[in-house]
Amino acid sequence: MTSTHAFWLAGRQATGERTVDVTSPWDGRVVGRMAIPTDAQVEEAVAAAYAVRDEFARTPAHVRSTALDHVSRRIAERTEEIAALISAENGKPMKWARGEVGRAISVFRFAADEARRFNGGDGQRLDTDPGGAGRLAFTRRFPKGVVLGIAPFNFPLNLCAHKIAPAIAAGAPIVLKPAPATPLSAMLLGELFSETDLPAGAWSILPVENDRMPSLVQDERLPVISFTGSDKVGFAILDSVPRKHCTLELGGNGAAVVLADYSSDADLDHAASRIAAFSNYQAGQSCISVQRVIADASVYDRLVPRIVRAVEAQVTGDPADDATDVGPLVSEDAAQRVESWVDEAAGAGATVLTGGKRDGAAYAPTVLSDVPGGVTLAHEEVFGPVVSVARAEGEEAAFAAVNESKYGLQAGVFTHDVQAAFRAHRALEVGGVVIGDVPSYRADQMPYGGVKRSGVGREGVRFAMADYTYERVMVLTGLDL
Repeated sequence: MTSTHAFWLAGRQATGERTVDVTSPWDGRVVGRMAIPTDAQVEEAVAAAYAVRDEFARTPAHVRSTALDHVSRRIAERTEEIAALISAENGKPMKWARGEVGRAISVFRFAADEARRFNGGDGQRLDTDPGGAGRLAFTRRFPKGVVLGIAPFNFPLNLCAHKIAPAIAAGAPIVLKPAPATPLSAMLLGELFSETDLPAGAWSILPVENDRMPSLVQDERLPVISFTGSDKVGFAILDSVPRKHCTLELGGNGAAVVLADYSSDADLDHAASRIAAFSNYQAGQSCISVQRVIADASVYDRLVPRIVRAVEAQVTGDPADDATDVGPLVSEDAAQRVESWVDEAAGAGATVLTGGKRDGAAYAPTVLSDVPGGVTLAHEEVFGPVVSVARAEGEEAAFAAVNESKYGLQAGVFTHDVQAAFRAHRALEVGGVVIGDVPSYRADQMPYGGVKRSGVGREGVRFAMADYTYERVMVLTGLDL
């Protein structure tokens, strides 16, 4: 019998008047039944967070850091169970689900560390001008208020962690909304937080349907919004609440550039292997998956067959099988959309070098060449296991091709030339440049975010904490400095 999962309202379990089934993208089986909060329960959670905001901001650092350490430790203790849950509700292969659990462990550990040292205060003497004689400025950071965290389906544990961990570390209450398709991992996080001594109201985890979100987004008691998802929804949120602080982690069109000096057989084999793995990991459902390969003309003809072979070597199938590299997309609708984009590109003249076939919610790992610039696949985020290859006449042309995208999240540059690395860092209009690898690398403590249509603000625990807080200056007068 399928169990019903309660949600978390101001730190306690609650059930609503309705439930929805959470199903596996792989075989359609029901993997859990999720209780849905009523409007009154949502209001109760928001009111509780708002009421506790001052108390929580004053909570000693050791209380917050101890709670975060506890969650990190408990996730580690339950790694296999949590990985299986992620795989069941998301369709992610177990090898990648375990990796996601490992990253979440780190996120909470980083947050615990930051809670201990964040907001210690910074003194600045003001007697550098005569009018400042005897004066000292002391600056601390204080929470802007309650955070509304909105997480997506593709990393149902770790991207919830990236919302809630920095908020708790900074002393900001949070109302967290997981994706409707994948709420169960977030509810397990709630179970672990319930074992801590954080004040009631400091956190709620509510599986609210997307069509009920506008009222939450507009609520003045939630002055900070942290959203990860599509650029269309993200910028609609930003436009609807111009006076709020919004951190938006949006789409990407990740490019991997292979420069002329990356030319030995070993180099090209390595690049192809990394491109194949990270154009298909999470079934391509990652904002920094490789969607475009831009190779110098001098290496293009030797690289492309290697990419095709490496992509064809990706093992597809049951995500519960440890041997599987590529599982299904989150739904059959998502796979059908990917199929339609590839078919459009092929109909306009692109060549499908491998893949291009759908089976239910699964889409075969696919490589295309000669993709025309006007088709959807060329300028939108595919969010599926599809990569296109193109040649460029030199470094400048390759970097220009990266920058043609309306997105600017991350880019990878395969080169051994340190000068080329610095030129790439200067030239590429993205939030992150990864040298010697694909754009898909993310360390959870580093600043992560994009430019252009890829969003505003930064995640990465300390950087998110800065987004959730503001500087308040105190001037001390009459001091003998």
